[in-house]
Amino acid sequence: MRRINLEAFEKGVRQTHYMVFWFLGFIPAMIAGEKIGIPPDGVFAVYLLIAAFLAIRSFLLNCPQCGKNLFFRGLLVVPWPNRTCTKCGLELDKPSE
Repeated sequence: MRRINLEAFEKGVRQTHYMVFWFLGFIPAMIAGEKIGIPPDGVFAVYLLIAAFLAIRSFLLNCPQCGKNLFFRGLLVVPWPNRTCTKCGLELDKPSE
């Protein structure tokens, strides 16, 4: 059985988890950086680079059938992937047959 649809959705969910852990780790990283002597600007710069990397990864996750991004809802970008493609109606959370 092919898993193309499910793989796209699972990658989107994994991307959401990465973003959540990134946000939750900001304050502890700032505190740890301060304790070991890294200036807050340095920690913030690293966090901005990670945010850019994660944003680019989010824009690369698309529907395998039509190519629409999994995180777009019309003009809005949301932090969780679509279960069903809003363009072609493909169910992304179920294995393809």
